[in-house]
Amino acid sequence: MSYRPMPLHLETARLRLRPWAESDVDVHRLLAAERGVGMPSIEDNRRVIEAQLAAPAMTGIGLLAIDRRDVGDFIGYCGLTVGRASLDEPEIACELFRRVHGYGYATEAVSAVLDAAIVTGRKRLWATVRSWNAPSFRVLEKVGFERDHVSSDDRGELVWLTRSLL
Repeated sequence: MSYRPMPLHLETARLRLRPWAESDVDVHRLLAAERGVGMPSIEDNRRVIEAQLAAPAMTGIGLLAIDRRDVGDFIGYCGLTVGRASLDEPEIACELFRRVHGYGYATEAVSAVLDAAIVTGRKRLWATVRSWNAPSFRVLEKVGFERDHVSSDDRGELVWLTRSLL
């Protein structure tokens, strides 16, 4: 099936979601370091950003950098990716700096990406969340995702959620 490309510029009341820029390398490194696995090298992180910049041309979907509109600062990313899912039923992903948790930014960004996913003509999305990540479950449940099944990988239990776009 053929899908329309996902819009790569989204705005909400408080957020601007946009394509990545090479200037995002340093702030993205800080975000990645919050995962607790160390600071990625500049070169490794530059490759991550380059892959994110190239993804929409290859797949029609992508992860978008998030800036707060009032301050203009990078606070994370949200978007669609093949990830553990498929191009027909992609995975929604969102990661924000801890300092901005609890303000509703994740729910706002995920809602905007859901609207963008509907525009592509897809029928269903997936999300995968580590079983310990209660805040992500709350965000996804607020926007209509439901638990589907649980799997495990080398990092532990992974909960799969899904949402119909019809």
